[in-house]
Amino acid sequence: MRPHLEHGAKLFNAGEFWEAHEAWEGPWMDAKKTGDALEAPYLQGLILLAAALHKARAYQNFKGGRLNFEKAKKHLECLPDGYGARDELLSLSFLMLEVELALENDSKFPQLKTSE
Repeated sequence: MRPHLEHGAKLFNAGEFWEAHEAWEGPWMDAKKTGDALEAPYLQGLILLAAALHKARAYQNFKGGRLNFEKAKKHLECLPDGYGARDELLSLSFLMLEVELALENDSKFPQLKTSE
């Protein structure tokens, strides 16, 4: 996994969704500035997935969580499904399914693959 994503993935896996969101914010801004048509929506999608889980879990704001999830889907669905594989993540479609299930069930914690 690329170093700028690893820290956020570890935070995400620990259920620290807001912190994961924050860890990915800088790399997303960099990708946006350079006009990277794949990396920017990829990172924005990950950020929004983390934000969706944060809203649902920390604030019981399930409507807000669902809205962020739908925004994330728009960013991630435009990418090739194998795009996340370069970072050893789950397939993007599987990751979205896992997050959607976790939004409906607090006992589920989607996990991103990390180098550890």
